Amino acid sequence: MPRFFIEAELAVDTQIELTETVFHHWCKVLRAQVGDQATLFNGQGGEYEAELIEVSKKSATVQINSFTSTNRTPTIRTLLGQVMSKGDRMDYAIQKAVELGVSEIQLLTSERCEMRLKYDRDQKKLDHWQGIAIAACEQCGMNIVPKILAPLSLEKWLASALPETKLVLAPNKDETDPLTQASQNIALLIGPEGGLSEAEIQAANDVGFMNWCIGERVLRTETAPVVALSILNYNVRP
Repeated sequence: MPRFFIEAELAVDTQIELTETVFHHWCKVLRAQVGDQATLFNGQGGEYEAELIEVSKKSATVQINSFTSTNRTPTIRTLLGQVMSKGDRMDYAIQKAVELGVSEIQLLTSERCEMRLKYDRDQKKLDHWQGIAIAACEQCGMNIVPKILAPLSLEKWLASALPETKLVLAPNKDETDPLTQASQNIALLIGPEGGLSEAEIQAANDVGFMNWCIGERVLRTETAPVVALSILNYNVRP
């Protein structure tokens, strides 16, 4: 059964008209017909089973038949601070982080960040990345859509209120495992393709970030969140 995010109020035993985006995808691309069913969610928690009851050339109506409260959200809350990268790499990092249950993604700039958004294109790019997050939720089954937060400088982010456990992917000279001290509320900092500078790592350490080394190999900036979130999901338990 297909799943769609829809920006609408949903309630059992009501009828709603599909938004343009869902109508195009379900009725035009997938060629749904009256009687077909889909799962709808609006990001407010849980999901609804809906049946297509009317289709015209430009619109369609569904009947909401049932609701389940399942959200499939990990027990840990992870705020990912991701320094931006160019092209498909950033798309990939966001998509996979959402599939792995990230709670929010804070876009960052840093000393070696290769991307600077243009003011006239900021919102268009943010909408694109938020759309990737929505599509990832549709695919993986999450019903709470993570927010993609507008870019901040690393300096400003480090000065903000952050979760109790703070991890930065960086060499860990004393070889201690920071996950032994991890809470259920985590901030995870991942640098750009060229890595965080020594000064930036020190600035993160100064506000409580613990260095976390997850292997001897150097990971790409889009690969690092996939590996890190996978390890956190496996190791940090209630």
